[in-house]
Amino acid sequence: MGVISLIWGVVALLWMILALIPLLGWGNWFLIPFAAVGAIIAAIGVLFSGAGKNGRAKAGLILNAIVIVVGVARLSLGGGLI
Repeated sequence: MGVISLIWGVVALLWMILALIPLLGWGNWFLIPFAAVGAIIAAIGVLFSGAGKNGRAKAGLILNAIVIVVGVARLSLGGGLI
């Protein structure tokens, strides 16, 4: 679960960078649910992995949380149209 959430977070981060380009802000409408699913996968990975083996899941959770926060902030600025 940790590797999956980490890869999911990296893909969401790359998608977020693309959605920061003007006129591609509509991508945030799809990005936020995508990152939320990644955060859920990461949270499950943190819960079910051992105490010393959940580093990748925590990293995936942090990446997906950053993407969600930036995506929401971007949508609040431009409404997802620009």
